[in-house]
Amino acid sequence: MSTETNSLARITWSDPTSGTVKEFVLMEGATATIGRHASNDICIPEQHVSRQHAVINYRSGMFVLTDLGSANGTFLNDQQVAQPLPLVAGDVIRLYVPVLQFSALVSDDERREAERNGTLIAATTSTGKGKLIITNGPQEGNIIPLLLRTVRIGRATSKADWEIGLQDLSVSRPHARMELTEKHWMVYDLGSSNGTFVNDTPVNEKGRLLRDGDKVTFGNTVALFREA
Repeated sequence: MSTETNSLARITWSDPTSGTVKEFVLMEGATATIGRHASNDICIPEQHVSRQHAVINYRSGMFVLTDLGSANGTFLNDQQVAQPLPLVAGDVIRLYVPVLQFSALVSDDERREAERNGTLIAATTSTGKGKLIITNGPQEGNIIPLLLRTVRIGRATSKADWEIGLQDLSVSRPHARMELTEKHWMVYDLGSSNGTFVNDTPVNEKGRLLRDGDKVTFGNTVALFREA
């Protein structure tokens, strides 16, 4: 007899080509990226889906859906996601065409089945290592490892001396700074013209703590922060 575990959630997607139903189980604290590229936790190999399309991560006791600047948009219950939105049981996530179902409760049997199938998505442990994945902008698809304890981000120019150069005219020179404090990353805005945002919330000079799966925006460039 199976029991339900309140700390888990399930994403279900039916592949329209093969008819295969795929289920992904999210542990408490998990981050699940969704997109066309095979590196995503939930890979949807469909032409309308961006390489890195959206992300679901765990914040303040709930799972939240964020669009990553996708070309065709992310929709929750047929309303376009313009800012991070909390998920509740029965929600329908649409990536322009592909549809995913969100369930808030998962049985122990379903969790064990996901573990056997390799579709169990667990929480990431902070190790101090991280990376930025550019999800929208001129360098879309680029993966930038965070190898130093302090990195500055700014517009790529011939005289730039910052560690990360972005080929984006909306990015200032320099724009932002990221620092590793113990095992956690912080991001600070450096008085940029167009602002630095985390999950669409402005960042000031006092900084903002980054968590796995956060969306970070520098000007018009959108990046996904991942713990290594």
